[in-house]
Amino acid sequence: MASLRDLRRRIRATQNMQQITKAMKAVSAAKMRRAQESVTLARPYSKRIKNVLGGVAVASGGVRHPLLEVREPKKTAFVVLTADRGLCGGFNSNIIRRTTQEVQGVKTEFTLLAVGRKGRDFFRRRGFEIAKEYIGIGDDAQYATARDIASYVIDKYSAEEYDEVYLIYSQFVNVLVQKPIKTKILPAEPPTEEGGAGKEIQRMPYIFEPSAEAVLAELLPKYIENAIYQGLLETKAGFYSAQMTAMENATQNASEMIDSLTLTMNRARQAQITKEISEIVGGAAALE
Repeated sequence: MASLRDLRRRIRATQNMQQITKAMKAVSAAKMRRAQESVTLARPYSKRIKNVLGGVAVASGGVRHPLLEVREPKKTAFVVLTADRGLCGGFNSNIIRRTTQEVQGVKTEFTLLAVGRKGRDFFRRRGFEIAKEYIGIGDDAQYATARDIASYVIDKYSAEEYDEVYLIYSQFVNVLVQKPIKTKILPAEPPTEEGGAGKEIQRMPYIFEPSAEAVLAELLPKYIENAIYQGLLETKAGFYSAQMTAMENATQNASEMIDSLTLTMNRARQAQITKEISEIVGGAAALE
């Protein structure tokens, strides 16, 4: 059995750790609320721009655009969104696992665009090709970052260096559930039906000024930028939710450990007192 000094030292260390996890939980909860608000406010715009793109694509009468061009896949790019930090349970591991499954199923060449230090470090250690990396994004997802990523993949796709581009991120469902998903961003696939609204989109007349090609040329890059930005927002909200949950569990585990160590210490102290009393009684009996 450990000595009383060791038990007291372990209790103090666990109490210090519990204070840290409590503080991290409070910080994560505050950041999670802001991130959740950002996701909630951004979703209607994301849905609307998809519907508008679908309507314009239908009404334009099959206008061709380089970002809509479908060709035989020879090289695929995966934009992988993870966090820069850990201490968030299985959040990063789930995204990395989903990405690993996807790249294993690809029959063509592939490359990765790593957004977040955790994903970058994991795939770099395993020798994966990382075409570009974005780390140190910070607590708030910036639209400029999404624009930079979108500009890069659009240039590569237009130059026919990439034939398909997929986005893998963690969709924020609620505080306890974050779901890793994959979505295709290039070639752009305008939705033709969503929630039964597809027929309404097809019947809606459009007058293009100056032309359908010019409207699509302006709308398609924004559609891709918004898809990436939405992924960044979802990933941030999911990360802070997972971190808050992980720190709450760690705080509870620390409390249970403190109780267990305190009980062990009390038993050890009681055993020591009993031993000392027995030695005193034994010594007194020997003197009689």
